Amino acid sequence: MSVFSATSYELIGFAGLGMMEMAIIGGIAVLLFGKKLPDVAKQLGGSYREFRKGLTEFQSNIDTTVNATPYSYNENSGASADYDDYEEATAPRFEPPPTEPKDREPEQATEQATEQATEQATEKAD
Repeated sequence: MSVFSATSYELIGFAGLGMMEMAIIGGIAVLLFGKKLPDVAKQLGGSYREFRKGLTEFQSNIDTTVNATPYSYNENSGASADYDDYEEATAPRFEPPPTEPKDREPEQATEQATEQATEQATEKAD
């Protein structure tokens, strides 16, 4: 949320206070200031008015500065001109090592055992 769009009680810091809390704060203010409470409230109101006036002036100065800055596009300026001059990196590409044939010994041993078992079974059958 922007400071400029906040309501007055959010700027002061009373955003999370309910009616009961506000009544307690008011009661404490009456106890502390008594007869001087109207003068204190008047001073507080004047200070708040000056704060808002300064804030509005600050906001209008920023808006004027932002809106007064001309935006121009020039093809020969900025990153777009540099982008065309970009050269591709000359680092060598990664080439994976050639794959070696898998170790076939376990497979061959299994095949040999199967052949031997088959031969033995056929010999017994004869």
